[in-house]
Amino acid sequence: MNKPSFFLILFSIFILNSCQEKQSTLSESTSKPNIILISADDLGWSDIGCYGSEVLTPNLDKLGEGGMRFTRFHNTSKCFPSRACLLTGVYAQQNNYHRTHRNPITNAVTLGEVLQTAGYRTLWSGKHHGLENPYIRGFDRYYGLKDGACNFFNPGDQRPGEGAPARKGQPGNKTVRSWCIDSVMYNPYTPEEKDFYTTDYFTNYALGWLDEYKNEEQPFFLYMAYTAPHDPLMAWPDDIAKYKGKYDEGYEKTRIARYQKQLEMGLIDEKYQLSDATFKDWNELSDSVKIDEIKKMEVYAAMIDRLDQNIGRILLKLKEVGKDENTLIMFVSDNGASSEMVNIRDDYGEIGTMTRWSSLGGSWANVGNTPFRYFKNFSFEGGINTPLIAFWPGKIQPKTFTEFPGHMIDFMATFVDITGADYPTEFNDQQITPMQGQSLLPVFKGENVERENPIFWEWRRGQAVYSDSWKIVKDGLDNPWELYNIENDPTETKNLGTENPEKVKELDQLFNNWKSNLPDYSK
Repeated sequence: MNKPSFFLILFSIFILNSCQEKQSTLSESTSKPNIILISADDLGWSDIGCYGSEVLTPNLDKLGEGGMRFTRFHNTSKCFPSRACLLTGVYAQQNNYHRTHRNPITNAVTLGEVLQTAGYRTLWSGKHHGLENPYIRGFDRYYGLKDGACNFFNPGDQRPGEGAPARKGQPGNKTVRSWCIDSVMYNPYTPEEKDFYTTDYFTNYALGWLDEYKNEEQPFFLYMAYTAPHDPLMAWPDDIAKYKGKYDEGYEKTRIARYQKQLEMGLIDEKYQLSDATFKDWNELSDSVKIDEIKKMEVYAAMIDRLDQNIGRILLKLKEVGKDENTLIMFVSDNGASSEMVNIRDDYGEIGTMTRWSSLGGSWANVGNTPFRYFKNFSFEGGINTPLIAFWPGKIQPKTFTEFPGHMIDFMATFVDITGADYPTEFNDQQITPMQGQSLLPVFKGENVERENPIFWEWRRGQAVYSDSWKIVKDGLDNPWELYNIENDPTETKNLGTENPEKVKELDQLFNNWKSNLPDYSK
């Protein structure tokens, strides 16, 4: 028998090494966790069951009870800057999203672009609130609303046999919302399906992807960016019916019940004094106003209920495809409950239906943000404090709480830490801003972690700085700073500014230094 040639031996060695390298890479890939990041829209701090609400959210409650709940995690107080921070790991002022969502993401990379370097399949379903189609910014698949808010039942044109879907804008000049399915953009997007409802269909597409890629060895990152419960207040009649009569007693009784539940479950303690209410006396409202207010809250609750139902569908699919044990799931809201009111002159129909654009308003938003002050667009805790749930079987201790002061910029640092992904210094011929956040992985492990750097806020009239338990905040750029010790007074009930002028000056200097080092995107 002939002896194998020298070249055949070399070739065999090459094949063996290649197989070993492939197996090694595969082994590393399969050991990495899948990651699901879920964002709600305009959801208040107390609007889900495991944060004090009476709304039925059994799936989120399961995640909260089975994982870790944050009491001091923060957003920017506004949808698109928060989502830009979440997506890039830098402040909105550093990625060109601090004033408008009609700019490209600049000097920053997305979670999709970064996690692809670690071998992740990257999936995004839901809202972007940005200029670019996520399909060209690191996501293998994208389905959803590229803009900020839309009709839940029909984001496009009127369909035969139906009323005109309520849309923002004045008669004859309605805003057209852009929608994307992978590389294709629709302007407008008018779904053919009569059972279309954004929350449901965002989930439908995600479930399809989980099925499509279930046999892949590579891990996946799924970003579920829901639009609920942002206005317009619209929900399925069966969901609304669950809450009939639930809010007949008004704002105060609902708020007090939530506060008591938060105390009883150990989410908060006596440090969290219930801030002064800003809603009107329920008994002074006319019957017609009460009827509308009750209906709005019933629909709002139904939207949150439906959101939870869809999260339950994702949890079931994870189990079905055998990936429930190695998946980190995180749930967050992009800002506090909203007091914004949208008034459309040619709206008609019942609150909650496709032809009526209704907004929650400040009174129920005050309830939604229990026990904090103010709402979306404010830099007080009611505007910037978000519920954050982290659930990771075998990695995060169930039934735990943390007061670690986090921010949306922390997601990038956390996922890079967990996955070993490469965060670039240059990308697409741009210098990339270094990550601004701090990894939450040590917090997940139960370690006693301090915030390494201050946190900054600036949106419209609101500004704030947090550092070492202290926070300065203002509403109105010409107003003086208010000062709070968040460690002792997390609901901002006692302004210590007059007593501690040096601390105000110290934090003001931090803010000015931060501002002076921001890029100038006005050119």
